[in-house]
Amino acid sequence: MTNTPLTVLDLVPIASGSTASTAIANSIDLARHAEEAGYARYWFAEHHLNPGVAGTSPAVLLALTASATSTIRLGTAAVQMGHRTALSTVEEFGLLDAVHPGRFDLGLGRSGGKPPDALVATTPRPITDGRTDNGLPIPAPFDWSQLFGSPRIALAQGLLQLPGAVPQDYAEQVGDVLTLLAGEYVDENGQEAHVVPGEGADLQVWILGSSAGSSARVAGEHGLRFGANYHVSPATVLEAVDAYRSTFIASDDLEVPHVSVSADVVVADTHADAVELASGYAPWVRSIRSLEGAIEFPTPEQARAFTWSDDDAALVADRIETQFVGTPSEVADHLERLRDATAADELIVTTITHDHRDRLRSYQLLADEWDRR
Repeated sequence: MTNTPLTVLDLVPIASGSTASTAIANSIDLARHAEEAGYARYWFAEHHLNPGVAGTSPAVLLALTASATSTIRLGTAAVQMGHRTALSTVEEFGLLDAVHPGRFDLGLGRSGGKPPDALVATTPRPITDGRTDNGLPIPAPFDWSQLFGSPRIALAQGLLQLPGAVPQDYAEQVGDVLTLLAGEYVDENGQEAHVVPGEGADLQVWILGSSAGSSARVAGEHGLRFGANYHVSPATVLEAVDAYRSTFIASDDLEVPHVSVSADVVVADTHADAVELASGYAPWVRSIRSLEGAIEFPTPEQARAFTWSDDDAALVADRIETQFVGTPSEVADHLERLRDATAADELIVTTITHDHRDRLRSYQLLADEWDRR
């Protein structure tokens, strides 16, 4: 690919009637195909207590995938830092780098269950009828407040964190990760900490975020690469990338801002085929947004049998509007609009279909089309 680099984001989805074992095998197979097709990176997300998602431990998945591939960069989008320490994270990725040096991207996320924080002030971009000047859909903001305080979130936090544990301030936590990697950590008593393996690991550190809040600010102030989640929160992607760039301070690793932006896509030979393959996406997103936990990804027939209420439709409307579905040319056009509207340096694509062969085909068709541009 000579165009803007593309990254694969994989949640390790479990198809209805399948198993976690099959989902993991499929993801490793997809990583091999992505490497052959020319994708620049292969990233795993971290999710918990979801019956239809097997991506619970990115570090374990990365170890398995690194052994099955040779050149593609591998990473996380993102490690959920709200229930882990900087030390444990550096140790995990230090181990990975010791075995497969120079191949890993450590993507750090502010993580699960926290309400949105204060936003960084930016100059609003002009939006007309829910679209940017180049036609990229920017839907109305999703009301995240309806999810916070849910017993399901409390359950996950209770199981992921030790009793009485309080997550560390995210900015401090990222700072600790960086100083541990650099071998410069010193506590308030003057005690040094040196992580082996981990110190000096050849990692690219990324911050993943969905808004113009602390994630964008932390990425900018530390001079790190930033991944903006259009596929999670399309309404706030412009503010997120603007906040990152407005707070960016050059670092030893990065002289200028570097942004990657994500999108949900499904590609097929015809538009109608792509729409059919993508039909399970709406009930799958509904299961996540309703806090039931991601269901096993349904077949098109199962998706058509789902009974929708007005509330259900409203719950997923922004995600359905901003999923890029169609022929290779149609989806590549959408991705170019996303790239140009956000001035992204890279793009992240995540595709889920019920049949693994259709997912492989979707990524291959997109790679071939992207390479022609």
